[in-house]
Amino acid sequence: MKSSDINPYDYRQPDYPIDPFILRRWSPRAMNGEVIDRKSLMTLFEAARWAPSSGNAQNWHYFFALNPSSEFDLFYSFLDEGNQAWCHRAGALIVVVDQTISATGRLINPHAFNVGLSVENLLLQSWAMGLLAHPMTGFNAETAKAQLNLPETWLPLAMIAVGHFGEISELSEKNQAREFPKGRKPISETVHEGPLMPEN
Repeated sequence: MKSSDINPYDYRQPDYPIDPFILRRWSPRAMNGEVIDRKSLMTLFEAARWAPSSGNAQNWHYFFALNPSSEFDLFYSFLDEGNQAWCHRAGALIVVVDQTISATGRLINPHAFNVGLSVENLLLQSWAMGLLAHPMTGFNAETAKAQLNLPETWLPLAMIAVGHFGEISELSEKNQAREFPKGRKPISETVHEGPLMPEN
């Protein structure tokens, strides 16, 4: 069984009606090792390019490596052991970088918010194309920064594994147990009308 065969509605129910496409997107790990063509990857970056951006700063940067290549091996070395256990079957690895200072020396505020919006566009576009894109923060950002020769004010925020859906049975037992769409907190826990009531 492939992770793409899983029905997200078996695990997720919205509190209020939303477009089904949003609910269907999740972050599987099971990939089949098939090559990702460069044109498809550029389409993902094109979607990321059109994200909302405070002050139109567009302060996101994406560094990518296709599998197989020496660059892919380098990017793979940035990952922690838990993510290396399944990312070797990815067709591409991406390092997401946040440029915190503008070319004129001004702090880009809110810089991380801009980058997050851009990443979500990329993730949604990948799902629309039938590709798996799994974002991760389990990697060595300092090593990535040094190996990618990044300026001091450019900060690696996350990595994304992109690939074609694979068989869940090829994952480790631990990851097989985690290969399902996760739920979310009830909207009542995260949405507030007006200020919080003071604690007595």
